[in-house]
Amino acid sequence: MKRERLYRTDAIILRRTDHKEADRLLTVLTPKLGKLKLLAKGARKITSRKAGHIELFMLTDMQIARSRTWDIITQTQALQTYRGLREDLDKTSQAYYMAELIDRFVEEADANPSLFELFAFTLARLAHAHNSFLLLRHFEIHLLRLTGFQPQLHFCLACNQPLQPVDNFFHFGDGGTFCPVHGQGKAKAQPIPVSTLKVLRYLQTQPWEKVAGLQLTPQTRYQTENLLLGYITHTLERRLKSVAFIHKLRKTK
Repeated sequence: MKRERLYRTDAIILRRTDHKEADRLLTVLTPKLGKLKLLAKGARKITSRKAGHIELFMLTDMQIARSRTWDIITQTQALQTYRGLREDLDKTSQAYYMAELIDRFVEEADANPSLFELFAFTLARLAHAHNSFLLLRHFEIHLLRLTGFQPQLHFCLACNQPLQPVDNFFHFGDGGTFCPVHGQGKAKAQPIPVSTLKVLRYLQTQPWEKVAGLQLTPQTRYQTENLLLGYITHTLERRLKSVAFIHKLRKTK
């Protein structure tokens, strides 16, 4: 069956690089076509009509023409600009972080409509958020679920028994939690306090409307963020550039 030369899709811009004298090469996430690399010809020209519709993190309606190398964007119309992300450096850095996570976890043309919805949902709330800590943790843990790396937080990976409300152990390599009997002495397993495990479970199982109301101590916030970031970094086998920038911003405050 012959494919149509033109197709249309919504897309969120994850990354962009300059190409040749006036073009831009975009990496975008779409709901039904997955991650794509697309060419926006002439997008860097002052007279370009596309330029204002293909800024980073925008939700855009695109008409695209198939090509031998990169498919070419022929028409664009911004649907959501998420303006608040560009007016606050912290939010900009956090949007970069989410986009980098998606870019690293998702293979090209691997459709994941639920991940697209999660990303659009989180960007919309981040644009207006006063405190983004829980929003980012909610995004991280559901990104892991939707890409097949959900950590086991309810049963011991060794004995398969329900985890009790005591300090257990988390192992990045095995992707989950061990009870004290099987975690004690296990190489590279780290203690996970009860409060942190409860927060992670809540993030994993409850809708955002309930998660948004959580009140965490500074210590639990720190432990939750560090454990998730450690697990993500181990899974990707690389450090994320955006994380270093976020930490640098924190130090300047």
